[in-house]
Amino acid sequence: MNTVRLTVGQAIIRFLVNQYTERDGVEQRLIAGAFGIFGHGNVAGIGQALLQNDLDPTPDGDRMRYIMPRNEQGMVNAAAAYAKTTNRLSTWMCTASIGPGSLNMVTGAALATTNRLPVLLFPSDQFATRTPDPVLQQVEDPVSPMTAATDCFRPVSRFFDRIERPEQLIPSLMAGLRVLTDPVDTGAVTIALPQDVQAEAFDWPEELFVRRVWHVRRPPAERAAIERAAEIIRQAKRPLIVSGGGTIYSGASQQLRDFATATGIPVSDTQAGKGAINHDHPAAVGGVGSTGAASANALADEADVVIGIGTRYSDFTTASHTQFKDPDVRFVNINVAAFDAAKHCAEMVVADARDALEQLGEALAGYRVEEGYAERIAQLKGAWQEATEECYRRNQTPLPAQTEVFGALNELMGPTDVVINAAGSMPGDLQCLWQASTPEQYHVEYAFSCMGYEIPAAMGVKLARPEAEVVAIVGDGTYQMLPMELATVVQENLKVIYVLLQNYGFASIGALSESHGSQRFGTRYRTGDTPHNADGQLLPVDIATNAESWGLKVLRVKGIDEFRAAYTEAVAGDGPVMIHIETDLYGPNPPGSSWWDVPVSEVSRIESTQRAREWYVGKKADQRHYLG
Repeated sequence: MNTVRLTVGQAIIRFLVNQYTERDGVEQRLIAGAFGIFGHGNVAGIGQALLQNDLDPTPDGDRMRYIMPRNEQGMVNAAAAYAKTTNRLSTWMCTASIGPGSLNMVTGAALATTNRLPVLLFPSDQFATRTPDPVLQQVEDPVSPMTAATDCFRPVSRFFDRIERPEQLIPSLMAGLRVLTDPVDTGAVTIALPQDVQAEAFDWPEELFVRRVWHVRRPPAERAAIERAAEIIRQAKRPLIVSGGGTIYSGASQQLRDFATATGIPVSDTQAGKGAINHDHPAAVGGVGSTGAASANALADEADVVIGIGTRYSDFTTASHTQFKDPDVRFVNINVAAFDAAKHCAEMVVADARDALEQLGEALAGYRVEEGYAERIAQLKGAWQEATEECYRRNQTPLPAQTEVFGALNELMGPTDVVINAAGSMPGDLQCLWQASTPEQYHVEYAFSCMGYEIPAAMGVKLARPEAEVVAIVGDGTYQMLPMELATVVQENLKVIYVLLQNYGFASIGALSESHGSQRFGTRYRTGDTPHNADGQLLPVDIATNAESWGLKVLRVKGIDEFRAAYTEAVAGDGPVMIHIETDLYGPNPPGSSWWDVPVSEVSRIESTQRAREWYVGKKADQRHYLG
């Protein structure tokens, strides 16, 4: 057996540049590049390996593109956004130093795993030899010297290993990449690397570094399962589809549209599934659940059969188990993961969404919803279209509502452009109102709803879609969480448009606090000696100037007309831009049509809390398990 002598770090990079994915005959690099922040844990290990690859790539492999980010959580967010944009067929690796550097990646790992997005993480670790013990930044456990800070990755990773001998790396890489490319198991893959092991040399079999293609499978639907599902749907009088992210990831958008056209079954969508069906399709009824459209939620309330396609049924989708009100409602779930297909005692079709929709369409040949139901769908869809236009064109003064900004963007952005958001009140408004025409256009991270995602995510999306206009909508609260990757965007000259909505507070949690009796406590940026829930003087914090200090061009605008002009200017430019606009902290937001379970204090001396508790108990009465 021929061998080549490399360090562990060098072997990792040489291995990764030769890994590819394939689906439907299309191949691409599995690991498109490397994000890395270096310290004493990895600077002379993986850091040296990346340098060597950059200066002298091996004959049998490509160059590993490297980008220097500013924050470890941010780089994982960027990798996750890249993976989402490529429908989970490609991602980036991330490396960080021992101690705080590596632990900063834990939040990003949880985001990737919750959203079921592949990211490959190499946190650094304490010495395997334990000779310098404790090493700088080592967390000591007096009970077990095996305990390390990187153990924190275990519950938020789909695969975890710690390499303490070089030869352990071979099976670990194979197992980890199997998880990365598995549509069911994918998420964060974490391989912890003691810093001495990273630099240790070993005679590796050359076979490890040959070009390897990981074929991303499309599990076919079992014929009997399709027939059972079709029988249930044929009996339905008021069926409703809930389309999730799995529809998009499997490339089943056209099949969903064809299925809806043939059957007339209305299609609602989750945050991850928006755009799988174009908003102007007659069957498209908008977002469903706690932040959904009134059109979709009215149909969900009445549905006798719910057809879930690629959805994991988060509590927002089910409105905390209050959305589907028919006492005899039944579920048919199409999902590549049996774990999700089984939810709500559903008839399970464990299969790739594209394959299953094609088969189900054939099995339902001749079926179509009744005319009266079709008329109701059209009536609800039309009424919600009017409500959307009203939210988009409020012409509110002196400060516009954020929904007016969304309306302008929805009009100005093209079908292949990408809008990005993640946390606060904005995802709810966007799910309610955004009219997506393609699956590529809408990129909202809501499984982990991580403040600080938007700025680095825009970097990841732009790396994946350089030809698109990438627009990240950022609240002032989110901006203060994680602005550092603006410097990376400038350094890499990535043309990203950031829309900064400045409202001097946490709009989402402020409204939630007020509606639940806590009077917006601790949610507004104010100074003074007044209680923290009262209005004081605005903070003298200038986010626009701060963004300029990172190297961005900043356009300060007032009102929607100036915003439109600034957006046109940003599109015409060739570098990163931020459009800064003040919006009203107090909304108004779109009319609510559903509920979310956020418990209210059972006892309190505060009258507002007492009233909220009474309201909460009333809402809880509709909550139930869906047991068929």
